[in-house]
Amino acid sequence: MGCGNLFFTLVITLSAALITYNIIISANASLKQEFPGPSNPSLGSSSFSVDPIIRMPRDTSSSASKKTKRLFHTAVTASDSIYNTWQCRVMYYWFKKQKNKPNSEMGGFTRILHSGKSDRFMDEIPTFIAQPLPSGMDQGYIVLNRPWAFVQWLQQANIKEDYILMAEPDHILVKPIPNLSRDGLGAAFPFFYIEPKKYESVLRKFFPEERGPITNIDPIGNSPVIVGKDALKKIAPTWMNVSLAMKKDPEADKAFGWVLEMYAYAVASAFHGVGNVLYKEFMIQPPWDTAIGKSYIIHYTYGCDYDMQGHLTYGKIGEWRFDKRSYDKSWPPRNLPLPPPGVPESVVTLVKMVNEATANIPNWGS
Repeated sequence: MGCGNLFFTLVITLSAALITYNIIISANASLKQEFPGPSNPSLGSSSFSVDPIIRMPRDTSSSASKKTKRLFHTAVTASDSIYNTWQCRVMYYWFKKQKNKPNSEMGGFTRILHSGKSDRFMDEIPTFIAQPLPSGMDQGYIVLNRPWAFVQWLQQANIKEDYILMAEPDHILVKPIPNLSRDGLGAAFPFFYIEPKKYESVLRKFFPEERGPITNIDPIGNSPVIVGKDALKKIAPTWMNVSLAMKKDPEADKAFGWVLEMYAYAVASAFHGVGNVLYKEFMIQPPWDTAIGKSYIIHYTYGCDYDMQGHLTYGKIGEWRFDKRSYDKSWPPRNLPLPPPGVPESVVTLVKMVNEATANIPNWGS
């Protein structure tokens, strides 16, 4: 038994070392040599087969999908900072509340902790420990650890479900989520600021013309996305390599800024011929989205500032405010004050759900 454990540990260690070697090489090699593909990468891009254009289905429902549950595993990448940790605890609280309700196809949950070491919340939140990128490789852009963390998790973890939902710590699930992916297509939220056509000249460095029209690149990031596990295993290494290559490229780095790895995921998904059904109702983002409607997720990435008459004062700190960045180094207190009358439903619901979670999570703020 001891020998078996030693052998398993040795295999995992060697695998991690090999991946680390590959990402170091990929940061210093031409991008074409690093794309995973059906042929030997050293033969050049001409050896790749051209992916067919995947068309959007006219009817995203099917009788087969209604009969059998297609469970997906929810995965959230995070650092061990207070900022990420309190958001993960709130997110996981609502995951557990929604998981077993009607219409849910939610399976397991994993926090992919890319600090390289365990923390004191391992028993509270199912966690996989991933190694961070080698020192200096993220160039101060910590989000580059996300694709690398997914590569490690997909290679090493025993994931029972056939689909993956990539989510983020600052997501709150307002209702149970069904598997929105269909017929080999992923399901993704369309971001208005992801504009492949606008940046075609830049993106062609990473998505050459032989891969197809630039419209094959969907206006998405990596989250929220529901995608087949086998597809994501192909996408993730390319996502990682494209992210590193974009960060090294001054033109791409300047053009894409803080959403660089989102563009990288969109490119990687298109590169492997994985199209996406675009669901605008996948999530809302207060304060711009004012109603919950049919959405499944509240993404509280923006600050919410209002005066006491309920008027939005965006760009100016309000008399009442909720902004996750106010709690980047400290836990938000329990029982946050509710917004004044006139503030939209989305913001009121967000604060109420944060308050419910913090009231019921043991040892909050300790």
